[in-house]
Order: sequence, then structure tokens, then C-alpha cells
Amino acid sequence: MQVILLERIEKLGQMGDVVDVKPGYARNFLLPQKKALRATKENLVQFESQKKQLEAENLEQRDEAEAVAKQMKGLSVILLRQASESEQLYGSVSSRDILAAIAEAGFTLDRKQVLIDHPFKTLGLHMARIALHPEVLVEVAVNVSRSAEEAKLRIAGKATKPAPTKQEEISAQKTDEVFEEGVLEGLSAEAEAEAEAEADKTGIAPTENAGSEKSSQ
Repeated sequence: MQVILLERIEKLGQMGDVVDVKPGYARNFLLPQKKALRATKENLVQFESQKKQLEAENLEQRDEAEAVAKQMKGLSVILLRQASESEQLYGSVSSRDILAAIAEAGFTLDRKQVLIDHPFKTLGLHMARIALHPEVLVEVAVNVSRSAEEAKLRIAGKATKPAPTKQEEISAQKTDEVFEEGVLEGLSAEAEAEAEAEADKTGIAPTENAGSEKSSQ
């Protein structure tokens, strides 16, 4: 389906462009949101008659958006969430959550202006794009942490994982001991295998202890 764009659409075109789009995209998004018109002869004539007015309105809206973008530059919001030791959230952070946090910072937006590919499901510093205008985008840092203190550490770039409990330390120590024993056993088995291989070559059976061999001599 061909449509006339009434504003800039990212990865699609500029205001006034006639572009081909999927019918579903046009019917479900572009047309009801008044971002485009069907590319009929009547609509083309109508657009040309209103083009100057539309461009003037767009310029005014863009200037207002750029002023807000300057105020939002460097904005960072904190969202506190519970998470597992692997930093996976018990739930997720959606565009609605980000919108609410930005509103608390003093900026009133529409949910559709918050652009994220998918909800955030881990702790960390995430970036959300905010479409203040089709031609004006600004990034907001979303700091997802377990606590305000952890959020401060995350901003400072320091480790944010909680200190291990006594039980976790004991468990880790036991794991290390088992690993070391396994390594030693592996080395012993490897040495024994080498000795047996040497015995096969020379015809002399390997002794268990070199010192006892000398004393027997």
C-alpha cells in the first residue's frame, strides 16, 4: 500500500514522501495515528495545499522538542527491583515503568514516546530512547538496582554484587578443595600411566618409591 507521510518516520521517510508499506502497518498504525494518508490523487492534492502549514507546525514542534531535549540531556532515572544472585529480575522493567520514573523527574511524556526493543529483565544500566519529536530523540539512562546504595555504586562503576554469606564462603571453599583434590589425583594418575608406559618399553616394572629402590640396592 502507498501512503503519504505527514511526518518523519524513522527508517521509512520524511514528511511528504510517498512510500510503500504493508497494509497492516498502515491500517493499524500510520493511518489511525494520523502519521500518513493513503496515496490517492485527492489526498496528494490535499497534502500539497496544506504542505506549508504542516511544515510550519512541524518546525515549531521540533523547536519545542529540542528545548526539552536540552533539559533532559544526561538524565538518569533509578528503578529499584528485586533480583536473583545472577542479577535476573523477578519480573521486568517496561516502558510504563520508565515513563513513570521520567515523570517523577519532572517530564510529562506519552508511553509511545518511550522506545525500547524489549522490557529490561536484568539489573544494570540500560538506555531508553525517548522520541520527543519524529526528528528529536534523546537517550535516558535507566539504572535498575536492588537498592539506592547499589544504584550509586553502579553509577560509580564499582562492583554491585552483595558480599557472600558465611555459608556461601564455606561452600566455595569446599568447591575449591574438591577441585584441588581432583587436580592432584589427575596428576598422580597421569604419572602412573607414564610409568607403566615406560615399563612396557624397558621391561622393568615401575617401583612405588624411588627411595626404597635405592635402599634395596
